[in-house]
Amino acid sequence: MTGRLDGKVAIVTGSGSGIGAATASAFAREGARVVVADVNLEAAELQAATINAGIGTAIELRVDLGDEASIAQMIEATVSRFGGLDVLHNNAADTRLSSTRDLSLEKTDTEVWDGLWRVNLRGTMLATKYAIPRLRARGGGSIVNTASGAAFVGMLSNTCYGILKAGIVTMTQYVATQHGKENIRCNAIAPGLIVTPSTRDTYAASRAGELMLRHQLTPRFGTPEDIAEMAVFLASDAAGFITGQCYAVDGGFHAHTPIYGDALTAVSTRS
Repeated sequence: MTGRLDGKVAIVTGSGSGIGAATASAFAREGARVVVADVNLEAAELQAATINAGIGTAIELRVDLGDEASIAQMIEATVSRFGGLDVLHNNAADTRLSSTRDLSLEKTDTEVWDGLWRVNLRGTMLATKYAIPRLRARGGGSIVNTASGAAFVGMLSNTCYGILKAGIVTMTQYVATQHGKENIRCNAIAPGLIVTPSTRDTYAASRAGELMLRHQLTPRFGTPEDIAEMAVFLASDAAGFITGQCYAVDGGFHAHTPIYGDALTAVSTRS
């Protein structure tokens, strides 16, 4: 299917690489004019060039989600260039501290908490805040937020990340409630383990990757394109009666009893 986003203007934050890049490409392929927004301008430029080389139409913008003025400028630059805004995909998140300093609540420094909050939750809120009037001016639109499976379960680390992603899920419901009658929809996607080509070998060879795969119901790791396909659907008019929802795209990781992985291993051993 093609053309699901014909005539629409879309912003994808954090789209210089990974899930965001795959989503920007998918949006363009479906007919949207896309703003590739990323704190890394060089990465945004490369991704926009890739899209313009044969996929569709895109421009690059540098945005710092920790800076309110930068976020406001992203929205206004989009409208100035393309005449309006129909889709905002709040995908970007700061994960630089998650693997090393976002520990248990007792051990997490307030510096880490404040830094992650400023980008991951406050930045998403501000992008949404500035986008809503522009979506309203077009007669409605779609906001798609990237949440995480970490929003729904406790873990031994990445405490701040999980709490902030839970905040994004709740924000999704509030925005959907407050703006639904204006034909502004807001939904979220909760990815599971998503492996990029550059990290596939690392996960395939690691204990963490083996554990994650054992607890998925599907036989493979997730890819950025898996998330992009859900984002395209939620951004499109085909999802016009869907709002306030969070969809897990995680290979069934959270769909089963916690003992599934051990039970599967036991069955395999007996076989």
